[in-house]
Amino acid sequence: MDRNDKSSEMKLVVNVADPEEMRIAILDERGRLENLYIERMLDRQRTGEIYKARVDSVLPGMNAAFLSLGDGRNGFLYLNDVRDMTVKPGMDMVVQVLKTPRKGKGARVSPRVSLAGRYLVLVPYNNDVGVSKRIASDDERARLRGLARRLRPDGFGIIVRTAAEFCDEESLSRDVSELLENWAEVERKAKKNSAPCLLNRDIGLVERILRDELTDSIGEIVVDSADEYENISSFLRRLTGDLKPELTLYKGNPPIFEIYGVERAIEELRDRKVWLPSGAYLVIDQMEALTVIDVNTGKFIGSKDLQDTVFHTNSEAAEEIERQLRLRAIGGIVVIDFIDMESQEYREKLVEQLQELFRGDRCKARVYGVTTLGLVEITRKRARLDMRSVMSRGCPFCGGLGWVDKEETVAMKVKRFLRKAVLGSHSEAFVIELNAIIARYIAETYLTIWEEEFDRRFYLVECPDFGWDKFRIDFQGTLTRVVHRAELMEHREDRVIVHSTTSA
Repeated sequence: MDRNDKSSEMKLVVNVADPEEMRIAILDERGRLENLYIERMLDRQRTGEIYKARVDSVLPGMNAAFLSLGDGRNGFLYLNDVRDMTVKPGMDMVVQVLKTPRKGKGARVSPRVSLAGRYLVLVPYNNDVGVSKRIASDDERARLRGLARRLRPDGFGIIVRTAAEFCDEESLSRDVSELLENWAEVERKAKKNSAPCLLNRDIGLVERILRDELTDSIGEIVVDSADEYENISSFLRRLTGDLKPELTLYKGNPPIFEIYGVERAIEELRDRKVWLPSGAYLVIDQMEALTVIDVNTGKFIGSKDLQDTVFHTNSEAAEEIERQLRLRAIGGIVVIDFIDMESQEYREKLVEQLQELFRGDRCKARVYGVTTLGLVEITRKRARLDMRSVMSRGCPFCGGLGWVDKEETVAMKVKRFLRKAVLGSHSEAFVIELNAIIARYIAETYLTIWEEEFDRRFYLVECPDFGWDKFRIDFQGTLTRVVHRAELMEHREDRVIVHSTTSA
């Protein structure tokens, strides 16, 4: 592949202009969204964090224990994960977060800790050696297994990651040394500090994605922050040496995700209905216990016979279903109602296609055969919060029967809207009308730091008749005129409250 031909390679687009929210998009060769990661300042990803925890309670009937991690929410521990010790209330344990808190559930933790590097995973108190199953070549797997056995320190296990394919011994050895240093620091903190306390936090979102997702197929990284540009540049030098993708600092006025079409793609991820190129479509319904996907022929009428039309639709749907589960980060049980196929041969081909599509899935998806009702079942590991949970919440107006954007999600839409307004205007201050709940949330959480960041003044007006995510600029101009406008609005009967960093 020609490294100079960036149009034929994937892109990694990093949106970190807002400190409240980090967003990273991976785009394929056609510019289509391939994967998406979102992490908010108030809800950082916790998977991989190592704690010195204190056992709060043990529940034999559930074969589980609850551990205090020091952040107000207990972690959940399966007793089957514990070896060579009896778990008792009040005792201290070193544990690692396996699953982040979700939907009222605390984080799942385990005493079986590990540290991930670029090429290897170091497993203390273990002697096993494993190689990623995603490395297809038997010869390469055997070579890496031999290197891992030679490099494995006493008392540690090693798992060779997919990124280590065709890697030399020196790079693997360097990874081992760095991971051993990290573990020594964890042990030092565990001896020094009392429980509950954090012992090790995984690297930040940007570095984590670079470490886990960066391959030769990514030809360019585009970032919209000068500070993060320097951080990524330094990280790439340590990570890849001379072989690295082109790094570009985006300096344009339109938000970076709008330029690359990611913002629109994110909105499409919120839709229940997903159209396919042929005119067929999917309907995706997420529920607490499982996700149900229905496949429909829609506008597609085919060109041969009914069975060929049905199989073509199901085959096309299978590809999009794999993509949607990945983009929406949907895990757990997935039930797919494909269009009925009479041919057993077609059914088997469809299951084989699904198994091949999910073969490289990092979330360890398993595809089961067609049930007697004609349904296909898939289980997929929940590695992170699904996008609906990240961006939405139960509707506060209908008792949680529907879904609306989270307050943080609406707030970030408002901020991106204000950024464009500030860049296109010389106004000193702005009056913004919003839903009352959203106005109060922004005033309490973000207003001060937004004013410092943009060097402008914002007056937030509660509008009881505004929808949840409706907002607009009512007035802008000099600070004196905006203050006068805000004072007038506050005295109107239908404009109850104006929020600002000082009294209007």
